[in-house]
Amino acid sequence: MYYGFDMGGTKIELAVFDKDLTQIWQKRVPTPKNDYQALLNVFKDLTLEADNELECKGKVGVGIPGIVNNKEGTVFTTNVPAAKYKPMIHDLTQILDRRVKVENDANCFALSEAWDPHFRHHPSVLGLILGTGVGGGFVIDGKVISGKNGIAGEIGHMNLNIDADSVIGETMPKILCGCGKRACFETYLSGRGFERMYKAFNDSPLRAVDIVAQYYAGDEKTKEHVDRYMKVLAIYISNILTVLDPHLVVIGGGLSQFDALYQLLPEYLAHSVYGNVQLPTIEKARHGDAGGARGAACLNLLD
Repeated sequence: MYYGFDMGGTKIELAVFDKDLTQIWQKRVPTPKNDYQALLNVFKDLTLEADNELECKGKVGVGIPGIVNNKEGTVFTTNVPAAKYKPMIHDLTQILDRRVKVENDANCFALSEAWDPHFRHHPSVLGLILGTGVGGGFVIDGKVISGKNGIAGEIGHMNLNIDADSVIGETMPKILCGCGKRACFETYLSGRGFERMYKAFNDSPLRAVDIVAQYYAGDEKTKEHVDRYMKVLAIYISNILTVLDPHLVVIGGGLSQFDALYQLLPEYLAHSVYGNVQLPTIEKARHGDAGGARGAACLNLLD
């Protein structure tokens, strides 16, 4: 059995999957955010409960909202202060009495999608999250590429380039990102960035869901906004495609529910990509919120 933990700032979920990735057991509990030993105990208790319930000793994978340093066995996460800089991989391996694989949650999202039956034939998959922030993961032949320092896939923190800046101009200020840098693409392309861009050019705030509704209703100001957003998104994605050249791009997060993206994006990308290239397949994520735990379980599939 494959055990997938999704550790967030408010809850920890354990989902158990069989070899066909059919979910057969699941449980959620609150996250002890400020007590490291209590945090470890949650992982231990849930794992032992699943072992007893299913009469097996499952393989464990964990997705976390942060950076994983596999060389040092440590994690960096601001959502769960108790785990920050702690040797969590080493400690979980000891208390669970089995090997534990830990990855960034966006990488787990990408891995979950790469192992979907409809996507499994693609040799390389870029998972792109357009949600509260912007993040992603890159998977080759069913395995996450996390890089030397565990920061591969932190693509939201690429800086705005000259082409994107020419679309936005001086109307929208260069926002300070949570990472400490200004003008990260995340501050423009996330759900909040989508709303921020609308407000900057229309001098009135609207929620993303209302912007989308007005777009479908044919509102001209909103159509201009979506055109501007799509130009920046295409410039951003084309830069990633130039480096990674994936066969498939899967989009998740709240803005992935804006279905017009999938009709518009190929058209806008055609004006931004390098050379006369064939665009990758672009799809909406299939597993949504369940992708974190499912992707964490997938970390052990190739063993």
